Amino acid sequence: MASLPRIERTPDGRRLIVGRVVDADADTVWTVLTDTEQWPEWGPSVTAVRSRDRSIEPGSRGEVQVAGCPWVPFEVETCADYRWTWRVAQIPATGHAVTPLGDGRSRVAFEIPLLAGGYAVVCRRALDRIASIAERDELSTG
Repeated sequence: MASLPRIERTPDGRRLIVGRVVDADADTVWTVLTDTEQWPEWGPSVTAVRSRDRSIEPGSRGEVQVAGCPWVPFEVETCADYRWTWRVAQIPATGHAVTPLGDGRSRVAFEIPLLAGGYAVVCRRALDRIASIAERDELSTG
């Protein structure tokens, strides 16, 4: 179950953080988060993605389609140490982070810009979807 949102300082400044524990190791969760083909599967607002990079890295670019809207460009700014951030339509968007907890579990979290705090509801749904995908993947490979 997702935690209550809280404000924390991140490398990008103060952000609203919403996260949850996943019964899958950090590498499995990280793969779900960084695989552009899986974004529409776990992102409630993302209906499609176009990118030449299936697995993102700093500088990865592409376009996302959000809930039937026109295609919007994105660029991944940082992607290292189980954390990645991006800009969507040149606007700083959510950060994504995974923390290893040991015993085959990890914590996945979204870092939401304070002005976009209402997006926490969407992120909570995404966290549940990410957990389902990662736990399924963990079972199939474990």
